Amino acid sequence: MNTPLKTSSSRIEMVDALRGFAIMIIFIIHCQEHFNIFNMPPPDAQAAWLNVLDNSVFRLVFSMFAGKSYSIFALLFGFTFYIQFSNQEKKGKDFGPRFLWRMLLLFGFGMVNCMFFPGGDILFLYAMIGISLFIVRKWSNKAILITAIILLAQPIEWVHYTLSLFNPAYTLPDYQVGPLYAEVTRAAMEGNLLDYFYTNMTAGILANVMWTVSVGRFLQTAGLFMLGYLMGRKQLFAATEKNLRFWIYTLVVAAFLFNPLLEIKAILGDRAAETPILRGTLCVVFDMWQKFAFTFVIVSSFVLLYQKAFFVRWTENLRYFGRMTLTNYVLQSLVGTFLFLPVGLNLGLYCGGTASLFISIVLVWAHIRICRWWLTTHKQGPLESIWHKLTWIGTNK
Repeated sequence: MNTPLKTSSSRIEMVDALRGFAIMIIFIIHCQEHFNIFNMPPPDAQAAWLNVLDNSVFRLVFSMFAGKSYSIFALLFGFTFYIQFSNQEKKGKDFGPRFLWRMLLLFGFGMVNCMFFPGGDILFLYAMIGISLFIVRKWSNKAILITAIILLAQPIEWVHYTLSLFNPAYTLPDYQVGPLYAEVTRAAMEGNLLDYFYTNMTAGILANVMWTVSVGRFLQTAGLFMLGYLMGRKQLFAATEKNLRFWIYTLVVAAFLFNPLLEIKAILGDRAAETPILRGTLCVVFDMWQKFAFTFVIVSSFVLLYQKAFFVRWTENLRYFGRMTLTNYVLQSLVGTFLFLPVGLNLGLYCGGTASLFISIVLVWAHIRICRWWLTTHKQGPLESIWHKLTWIGTNK
């Protein structure tokens, strides 16, 4: 049975469910990583079979979703900008300046979250990269698409690789990612709360930015923002026959490209031992490309499955989760770091991949129950409401 999605509200419900799916997977990945600290149980402290199971769970979660959930989130960030911009444009107003103010507020939320999440917050990065949407908001579809393609092509890595062809002694910039994260880990493991906060707000923020640049995610995120904005302009989440054909075509092409891109990345990784420059250039490019392809396998599959009534019922709870993503993102940092790190209960030393997965599922279930309860009497989550009110401060909204 097909579920009609031709109304604007139904389309937004699907996007909420997809956003809820993305934030759920992000939460699960963060729990697997123990929020970037990786304080895992020593192998000799548990049974051999459990070590094997933990490693299998960890690899499965990361191979399936690492780098893809953030990409979905970035696409929907651009789509949300389209909705806000379009609504104001219909009133004869330019949302651009108000959007910059909104990004400044998001930066503030990110700074608060950085205190608790050691070197892993994305909110302040989205606030900075979101300026790209302000720049392109009035460009033509063609100009935005070309710009997005250039950004997604990872031009910085190609420049580095090309320079290395002409100069065998060429080396990549040293972003100091390793030493910065080592400092963050030290502060987290010592359990001194004030030192933990200070290090997260200094070395942690710098480590996050440098890592984002070094793995190609900075430009990729800007490109995904623009693609999401274009999806809004083209109304691609509306359930028309033309759009469904587009998503079927996208699913086929993305699935077809994923394995070759993954294989090329693996081949380049093997050759990086002899040619180290590959590790920070072409390995990064093909890693981003294979994640990009799988992202659209997930998104197109979700859109197509959402045409079925059973899938709409199965993902109903994700809509509540997706309507409170800002609140849930900050809350998962508070709860997760308290559970897994020495500044809290330090459960990370006793929880491998399997136990961490179980804990994350329980926490997601609890978050969803809280979201459903909250949204029965409120239109938005608490942080979403604050963000909305501050966004429109000084207006009649």
